[in-house]
Amino acid sequence: MKITRPKHWSAWLPLILLLLLAGVLIAAGGWWRWVADDRRLAAPSVAPQDAATIARGAYLAKLGSCAGCHTTSGGATFAGGRGIATPFGIVYAGNLTPDDATGLGRWSADDFWRAMHEGRGRDGRALVPAFPYTEFTKVTRGDSDALWAYLRSVPPASRPRREHELAFPYNTPLALEAWRAIYFERGAFEPEPARSADWNRGAYLAQGLGHCAACHAPRDRFGGPGDVPSGGLMAGERWWAPALYIHPREVESVVALLKTGQSAHGTAMGPMAEVVVWGTQHWSDADLNALAVYLQSLPPAPARPTAPAGATLPDRGQGLYANRCADCHGTRGEGVPGVYPPLAGNPSVLQVEPVNLVHAVRHGGFAPATLAHPRPFGMPPNDIDDAALADLLTFVRGSWGNDAPAVSALQVFHAR
Repeated sequence: MKITRPKHWSAWLPLILLLLLAGVLIAAGGWWRWVADDRRLAAPSVAPQDAATIARGAYLAKLGSCAGCHTTSGGATFAGGRGIATPFGIVYAGNLTPDDATGLGRWSADDFWRAMHEGRGRDGRALVPAFPYTEFTKVTRGDSDALWAYLRSVPPASRPRREHELAFPYNTPLALEAWRAIYFERGAFEPEPARSADWNRGAYLAQGLGHCAACHAPRDRFGGPGDVPSGGLMAGERWWAPALYIHPREVESVVALLKTGQSAHGTAMGPMAEVVVWGTQHWSDADLNALAVYLQSLPPAPARPTAPAGATLPDRGQGLYANRCADCHGTRGEGVPGVYPPLAGNPSVLQVEPVNLVHAVRHGGFAPATLAHPRPFGMPPNDIDDAALADLLTFVRGSWGNDAPAVSALQVFHAR
């Protein structure tokens, strides 16, 4: 009888160390419980509830795209219940309405600040970091209280909390405490005096409520956030989030994309389309421009790979483009301004990974409906096999001055 040897124990070393560290932290749980209880017994601060504060909080909710995660299709706004995919399972967003039984009705402004600043719930338990408290910790107390005042003003909606569907051991308090010990540190936004007011405002938006790095910074195998939004595959999503650096000549295009969902170079799709719908289309022009000023100061992304000189393009890809794409995107990939995005020189076409293109062709490309562009044109889905789709994308990524590498059928398979 053949005996299969178990995988070498060293493969489990990171997880073992993680759990050991968690054990040490949990041993101090009595101390934390005492601290949490002490805080609740202390006199709570009273957040302003005047109309101006509530209006400011409503705008802050737009800055954070809060309703995007905390609203299900057809459900009450902010009532939670939406499933958020992570590499470790599904996390269900909580109910932010002031419902006493299932929402935040019994929370105080201090409780809400603790969740934002420390990543802990009203009872002191660690929150799952799909709620981006790693970024929200930089939000000021004043903004937290204004956001709280606004959430107290929305209609209460009863929606019981749904348990997260996380794999073991990520569904344990031990793992959460260990993750926090390794990756999280309470913080505050520190303005840089040498920078302009616009730069500091943009940095505060991007690093705080905007939580841009939550999608645009690469994460390690345990979901630890990176420091630089240099782009990469989104955690739990098969979408590519590009690096956030923008060249000065791209500012107008990026601001247009965030405001309307479309620009001269492309269309917001997938998770970014939701950010536009729930968030950035409602930002003030001043805040959008401040964000652009900040993004220009970020380190440029590493040079992307290019196709070898003289690389040939597949004939089948050219034929598929002529039959299925050219009527809208043009025989030279020029598109139609304000209607169909160009493919020549389109940054989305030239990305390191072709995953977003795979989604757009296979499932259709649909821009978000925004106040500035309420009836955008869309692209219907295409029923096409992996090898043919690879040829089509190889042709698009290598034509009209585009110089991105070829796409393989295996890449298409992995992308979907």
